[in-house]
Amino acid sequence: MKSLITLVGILLILVGIVTLGYQGITYTKHEQVAQIGDLKISADTQKTIYFPPILGGVSLVAGIVLVVIGRKNSI
Repeated sequence: MKSLITLVGILLILVGIVTLGYQGITYTKHEQVAQIGDLKISADTQKTIYFPPILGGVSLVAGIVLVVIGRKNSI
């Protein structure tokens, strides 16, 4: 159980660092706009999923707390 708490803490720390480093993910979505017979009209649109910096900070702090608790219980 102690190692599980430490492992979850390390994962939260990594998620926090990545979230603070990359504040969003941008991807391209291919959408079909219209179709008239054999004529197909499509458009590529860029969408972005934003990560608020507070999410990264909370994840980082929670991960550090879990690692400290996991290490303290194993001693």
